[in-house]
Amino acid sequence: MNNLIIIGARGYGREVYNWATQCAEYKKDWTIKGFLDDKSNALDGMGYQVPIISSVEDYEIETGDVFICALGDVLFKRKYIQLILDKGGEFINIIHPTAIINSFSKIGIGIIICPFASISNEAILGDFVTIQAYSGLGHDVKIGSWCHINSYSFMGGYATLEEEVTLHTRATILPGLKVGKGAVVGAGSIVIKNVKAGTTVFGNPAKVIFNE
Repeated sequence: MNNLIIIGARGYGREVYNWATQCAEYKKDWTIKGFLDDKSNALDGMGYQVPIISSVEDYEIETGDVFICALGDVLFKRKYIQLILDKGGEFINIIHPTAIINSFSKIGIGIIICPFASISNEAILGDFVTIQAYSGLGHDVKIGSWCHINSYSFMGGYATLEEEVTLHTRATILPGLKVGKGAVVGAGSIVIKNVKAGTTVFGNPAKVIFNE
């Protein structure tokens, strides 16, 4: 049996811990060994039965270790995942049993799919993508690696996110549109035209409020 280690012990890391214990693989394919976080007291007084083992930088990978990254910032996520990959670490997927995933969709590694998310047919997810609770991905969407899609967001059919995109809560991407690499879509925004790489958009309809 493998030992799952969660990168990040803050709010999102604690959520992922609980969702992981509800997965069919828990105590069948892996058990939870603990967290990696540079804040060693992040779990003090919370009653968790597993420890913060060390920081990501200091951790030495052991036989049977597997990893998942519970960081919401796409750049920090990429940084700390890469540190573990460079040490030879292996990542798994955490897919909550209430999520609906069409059998013809394709997903990468290091994926987190949270409760009641829906992924339609022929959707393609790259590596290290997070789909938060109650989000919906339409048919034939494409999600680049490292993206983070927050709760209640929606993407229409054939919409595309390039790498490192963040959709904040209740963001909506209309069918067939593309959001460029590293772009951010603000909470509650409705995207009605393509979003350029590195920009932040907000509103209904979404307008650029920041441009790299």
